[in-house]
Formats: sequence, structure tokens, C-alpha cells
Amino acid sequence: MGGTRAMNDTPIINASEHAWTLHDPRFAIDPEVSACPNSTPDCEQTGETLIARMLEYGVDRTVISHVCYYGRNNDYPIHCVQQWPDRFAAIGLLVGHRLHPAQDGEANAERLRQLVTIGGLAGLRLSPIYDRTTRWLDDPACDPLWEAAADLGATFNLFLGPEHLEQLGAMAERHPGVNVVIDHFAMIDISRPDAEGIDLITDLARWPNVYMRTSLHNPSKESRPPFGDMWPYLRRAYDAFGPRRLLWGNYYEYLIMAEMIDFFTTEDRRWILGGTAEKLYFGQRR
Repeated sequence: MGGTRAMNDTPIINASEHAWTLHDPRFAIDPEVSACPNSTPDCEQTGETLIARMLEYGVDRTVISHVCYYGRNNDYPIHCVQQWPDRFAAIGLLVGHRLHPAQDGEANAERLRQLVTIGGLAGLRLSPIYDRTTRWLDDPACDPLWEAAADLGATFNLFLGPEHLEQLGAMAERHPGVNVVIDHFAMIDISRPDAEGIDLITDLARWPNVYMRTSLHNPSKESRPPFGDMWPYLRRAYDAFGPRRLLWGNYYEYLIMAEMIDFFTTEDRRWILGGTAEKLYFGQRR
């Protein structure tokens, strides 16, 4: 399948793929460190695998979202970024479930500085969705981490549920210098009233540092693309955030975003297919 070239040669960027290897001893998966020790892969998706898929689809760059198999060991995404800097940016794992405690405020801030300045990562993925019984996202102990992110120009991706969106809004307001990306449509349940889902998401559009990755498949009740039951919710997100704060991820939805959504203009697609991700994850390299 060939890629759809965005206007003005803006790169096409897949904003979320995982990467791991099973056959390189330098990057062995350690169950003691894994953030998902009960989930072990039976195949690999390496940097080379991702590059092959980029060539197949006509995609220029990919943002590696660090996979839970490695836990707080960020060596493999760092390797990919340093080995193929023209192809990859990456966000690491640091704080949360089976990672470093959120209360390690200053220590986590220093860890982030090392990951960004030495490792070359573009930011972190924070996943409060795995800590539904513990509230830490908007804990003041996390402020040093967010302050460091603002200083570094780091981006935070948020894997969270609807119950965490108010906390995210509080942090976005407290730390306007940190760009944050809502992943997976906040795992809303589209069978529930909008007030319990999409309304909570669009309410966060008031903060200009809040972005959204489309991830149509997660809330969809359909088992295969194009996930048409999510298109009205995509329209709500588009109307609230605008194309400059939307980005796509995973190849299943590339064709949907590039060719099937009829309310996107050509200029919209320039941002959604690559311009927004370039600003968030590759901009600090300039």
C-alpha cells in the first residue's frame, strides 16, 4: 500500500507503535522489571520491523511508545532513537504501576532529565489507568516531574480512563508548559451517556497544551476498521481540539485518517497525519 503524501512535504508520522526484541541479549525482557509480568510476547516488533512497515505504507517517521514488557528499563527505545534518529522519536516509561513511585518527585525529575538529555527520548507515557485504586496523577509530589518536563520540552502521553480526566485537566492548568496527549480516547464507553465520556474529553480542549490521539479502535464496539461508530466522536474531538491538536497512531487507522474522513480538509490532514506529531515529538531536535 502506498502512502498519501501530505501537502507541503510535511512528514507523515505514525504517532504510536511499540517496539521490542526477543533475540538481542542487550535488550532482554526481565519479568522482575516488566510492568506487565503476566503478559509475555511470542513474537517481536523491532526497530527494523517498524522501518519495513514505514516503507510499505509510505510513512516517514514513527513515535515509539515504550512497551510494558521492559518496564522502567528504557534501553530499547533509546537504542532505536540513537540508531535511526531520522526515523524514530520515543517516549519512555518511568512513573506508575510497577515503575518508580509517583511520590519520588525530585528523583523522577532527574531521571527524566537523563532520559531526555542523554537518552534522547521525547517524553514519557503516564498510565494511571493501571492504578485505579491509587490517585497520583495530580498529586503535588508529581510537580517536580512536570516542571522538569516543561524545562526540557518533553511531551507526556496519558493512558487513562474517564475518571482521570479531571486530574489531567488540573495538571494541564498547573503546568501549561507541558504538552499532554490523551491516548486511546481515554477508553470511554460509548454505550454510556456522553457526559461520562466524550464531554469530559472535549472539556479539556480549553487548555491549549492538551492534545488527542485518535485511537478509534479502543472505544469502538466494532471488531474491525473503519470503526464507523466512532466517527461521530471523532467529529466531536475535531470540533473541540482542531486539527493542530489531533494525531493518529497505528497502521489500522492510517487509511481512515488519510482518505475516509470527509470532514477533514487537505490542510487538516497535513497536521493530523504528521504536522502535530512533528511538533510534539521531533521539535526539540531543531
